[in-house]
Amino acid sequence: MKKVRLGAGSAYWGDMLEPAVEVAKHGNVDYMGFDHLAELTMSILQRMKDKNPKAGYIADIVPWMRQLLPIAKANGVKLITNAGGANPEAAADAVIEVCKSLGITGMKIGVVTGDDIGDRLQELRDQGLKFRNLDTGEEDIDRIADRIVAAHAYIGAERIIDALAEGCDIVITGRCSDNALFVAPLMYEFGWKFEDPYWDKVGAAITIGHVLECAECATGGLSNMWDQAPNMARIGFPIAEVDEEGNALVTKVEGSGGLVNEWTIKEQLTYEIKDPTRYMMPDGVADFTRLKLEDLGNDQVRLSNMGGDARPETLKVQIGYRDGFIGEGQILLPWPDAYAKAKKAEEIVRERFEIVGLEAQELRFDYMGVNTLHGELSPEPSCDLNEVGLRIVAKTKTIEEADKVRREGTHLWTLGGIGAAFGVPFKPRPVIGLWPTLVPRSDVETKLTVREV
Repeated sequence: MKKVRLGAGSAYWGDMLEPAVEVAKHGNVDYMGFDHLAELTMSILQRMKDKNPKAGYIADIVPWMRQLLPIAKANGVKLITNAGGANPEAAADAVIEVCKSLGITGMKIGVVTGDDIGDRLQELRDQGLKFRNLDTGEEDIDRIADRIVAAHAYIGAERIIDALAEGCDIVITGRCSDNALFVAPLMYEFGWKFEDPYWDKVGAAITIGHVLECAECATGGLSNMWDQAPNMARIGFPIAEVDEEGNALVTKVEGSGGLVNEWTIKEQLTYEIKDPTRYMMPDGVADFTRLKLEDLGNDQVRLSNMGGDARPETLKVQIGYRDGFIGEGQILLPWPDAYAKAKKAEEIVRERFEIVGLEAQELRFDYMGVNTLHGELSPEPSCDLNEVGLRIVAKTKTIEEADKVRREGTHLWTLGGIGAAFGVPFKPRPVIGLWPTLVPRSDVETKLTVREV
């Protein structure tokens, strides 16, 4: 039975490079998928591109490819990445320059575009389309229309499949779904189609891709197994060996750090899941409740009985818009009476905000070491704490108002209790709000361009 081995290469922008190199060298994989994008990332990258037409992609792609391309070429590993971000063409230019500097030739690079619909929003509205907010229920974008900075659709595996059919060794995309990086090679290799009777197979591919897309989160990272997973500083990224029936064996490079067992896989399967019976992706709908999971020991977990349903007729679009500014201040108060000092500091700075007339849309105070993570669920301290940090943060409409928070926070350096400690003041920073919506699949026109080195 034919099998394909997929390796994870990255979970986020700024992830570790060494585990990816290890997978490429020793994982005996056919493909590696590199996820670098998050919900907010596209708006950040779009703003970078607006300032510099040659920017807007994940800069990590350059050192990643410099390390990985010689290994991938020698071992026949194909690399698929969404590091193209808001500018896949510029990312491809950068990779071509890496190839030239390394003397690597005979490579095909597939560049997938079309996810950026920012320039088409008004055109689509003129055609009668409304961009309903999936979170708030607002019917259209009138409230934010003059503040939009980016709009990108989550596209699927189609053009990646086309690129592989064209013989591409590297595929660079914009905002495709994270698991599409892994769905595409499986559909290409096994000949699965976006039609009956393949939807269960596509659902299996989406499930496998979801396990792999966050890399180390399937091998003991961010896990309840944190005290059992060995050698986490040298964690291994997950590998899935998939057969043509849609079953998978998930493992990692032998001897690498971390852990693969039924719990690390289950934890990743529940990540960002609302309805486990209908995990909706651009390529299909996966049903995680049908999955059979078997822990074989020795860092091996078998996944079988996966399935799903036909892909939706709409695609998710994340619209980013300018949404004011954040002002922040922070002070650390020491024993004795650290908590009482922090509460007094809040009282002082609240009065200072009244004096300077702070206009804040939102204002909050966090007591670090007491309630920063659990908020109102946190019990009051039962002892005299060694230290407490007071974090002051406000959301404002203007940078001038946000700067008041910074200034008044610094005043606590002298107005606060004895022994107060502090660091460098925080600069006000802009806020990008997110407007999730749906558009008909037919309104998103994707394109593949093949370039050669």
